[in-house]
Amino acid sequence: MHNPEHYKKTIGWDIGGAHLKGALLDANGKLLQVLQVPCALWRGLAELEVAIETVLSSFKVKSALHAITMTGELVDIFVNREAGVKTISEFMDTKLHGVKQFYTGALQQDLSGFVPLSDVPQFWQAMASANWLASARFCAQQLQVMKNSEDALLIDIGSTTSDFVPIVNGKPFCFGYTDAARMQSEELVYTGVIRTPLMALSKKISFNREMTGVAAEYFATTADVYRLTGNLLFSDDMADTADGQEKTVFASSRRIARMIGRDVEDASISTWIELAQAFKVQQLERLTLVAMMHIDRITTISKNQGITIIGAGVGSFLVKEIAEKMQRTYLDVNDLFNSDAVNSQRLGASLCLPAYAVACLLYGHQVKR
Repeated sequence: MHNPEHYKKTIGWDIGGAHLKGALLDANGKLLQVLQVPCALWRGLAELEVAIETVLSSFKVKSALHAITMTGELVDIFVNREAGVKTISEFMDTKLHGVKQFYTGALQQDLSGFVPLSDVPQFWQAMASANWLASARFCAQQLQVMKNSEDALLIDIGSTTSDFVPIVNGKPFCFGYTDAARMQSEELVYTGVIRTPLMALSKKISFNREMTGVAAEYFATTADVYRLTGNLLFSDDMADTADGQEKTVFASSRRIARMIGRDVEDASISTWIELAQAFKVQQLERLTLVAMMHIDRITTISKNQGITIIGAGVGSFLVKEIAEKMQRTYLDVNDLFNSDAVNSQRLGASLCLPAYAVACLLYGHQVKR
């Protein structure tokens, strides 16, 4: 293995189906920069190539120690997940200069394992969609450093999915490690704050104090909801809209009106904002029920009643509301990052947690050796 002192920089990569996230550390493990860029991987590897070049250009790094994790193997340009993992790994290997290490945390007892490209065919299953585990391991380590409660529930709400990871006695305590197993245990829930179609939130919704059906059509997404509620920052609003049109309040209102068979002209903008709030309530209630189930699991195992909820991702504002509803202590993952990083970079690392986490895990793994 290679010591990071031989490299001036370490870069963590999280390759998703819709975004590419990168986190840059210096030779001392200090966070220097994070960046998320659009990467519609389902359109082809050319999208990933452009995204990689954008990140490297911003980081101004030619050669580095690279820590790589992914979920992009799920996109439908690949015949199956194995082909996706191998193809993405080989592509990253050709596009990056330096030492490339791929995260296989579930194979190692400390959940911090990495392998080179030559081992990918053997260990692809431990690499597939393992980014959440890097995040959880990092958070568990930081809780121990802070001497905080070693029992917590990490909730990372992204653009498309939400991860629920119990942390018990300072370690991730997972019922599932694959996407299939995690969906069964509801440690992975396919709902997010940007790309989720509104038809996936509810079959019926309250409008003007009456219940109405929701169209089973791809007319609007949760990004429309959170533009109208004011929760979604412009800088995080990277995905295409359902109709390919603008991301204004008016356009979002037009799309959300279609979900109940109406036109935007049928009511005031304030009415469409109320409808957006109703959709938000549906998503929040669903996520809260899942969080309650996991809190009960942790309490049963640890006998600890004081479970902290850790919020991460572009949808961390929802995690905070979940903690408030449950009257639980809320800890933003931003507060777990090294304090010498400027606040804007720490905030970016919260949104790109797996990329930052995998960089830190590889850095620490190398230092130990």
